[in-house]
Amino acid sequence: MMEGLAKARTWQLLNLLADGEFHSGEVLAKRLGVSRASVFNALGGVAGMGVMLQRVRGRGYRLVRPWQRLERSEVARWLGEDAGHFDIEILQESPSSNTEMLRRAAAEATNGCAASGSVLAVELQTAGRGRMGRTWHSSLGTALTFSLLWRFNCGLNALSGLSLVAGIAQLRVLKNLGAQGAQLKWPNDVVTAQGKLAGVLVEAQGDMFGPSAVVIGIGLNCTLPVSLVRQIDQPACALDEICAAMPTRNQLLALLLLELARVLKQFASGGFAPFRGEWQQYHANQDSQVSLKMPDGKTIIGIARGVSESGELLLETATGMRNFNSGEIGAHWR
Repeated sequence: MMEGLAKARTWQLLNLLADGEFHSGEVLAKRLGVSRASVFNALGGVAGMGVMLQRVRGRGYRLVRPWQRLERSEVARWLGEDAGHFDIEILQESPSSNTEMLRRAAAEATNGCAASGSVLAVELQTAGRGRMGRTWHSSLGTALTFSLLWRFNCGLNALSGLSLVAGIAQLRVLKNLGAQGAQLKWPNDVVTAQGKLAGVLVEAQGDMFGPSAVVIGIGLNCTLPVSLVRQIDQPACALDEICAAMPTRNQLLALLLLELARVLKQFASGGFAPFRGEWQQYHANQDSQVSLKMPDGKTIIGIARGVSESGELLLETATGMRNFNSGEIGAHWR
């Protein structure tokens, strides 16, 4: 109980400090109705959230990097007339938006609630998940991390290529925002020459031939402070490195939701095939030699010739053309 109260107090203070200006301990204490010692204690652990806090005697506290909060009303404003198609909830902190959304999807199925468009956006993910058991690293305000629930009348066997379609939605939004150099790496990464910008984690519930529920989790780096770069075990980049006019996180979330809804509706009627040509236009490794590490540890060398109409990777190998529906392209992608 006390731990939960302390955590809530920390978030209240971070909200008050979000503007990056100095706020005295006395003023903060009055706003929360607590002592100055309580304010000091509540802010004691924010470094673990990736927050750089400056304390100056006589001036108070300020965030070294102002925090741009997600706000449901602001996202709805950017969604415009489509706002009613989404049920958006913003969590301050959660281990994983996908894990929580999958839990809710299972409960909703039991209770007969089957609407698509539920969204969970998380300000701070403490155990974000990527493909193949990787951890998605982020800190407060540095990334956009959210999960979208979408329900299909088809079974799981008809969802091949869905993660690639989610990648196309991201590329469309990034291009419209003027981001330079973003491409797709099979099966679900958005990359630049500097490294990984965003990733998709698609997880599904349902039967092979019956209705299915899909949770599409997206993590996109907005900025990468040095402290965060040290935690990431692969080359990475952020949107502020390739986008001259940065959108707000609220605007970015709204634009991604709108484009995801468009492509998912089209995918529901025609599968991946109509998207194949566009995906290959964005393909970072098109007609380049790559190494593909398989789940069993074997490595396949070949020239990437795009993807099949169901989203499988096409590799031209020494033994001929081969299709792959799993694996990880090695570190030598261009």
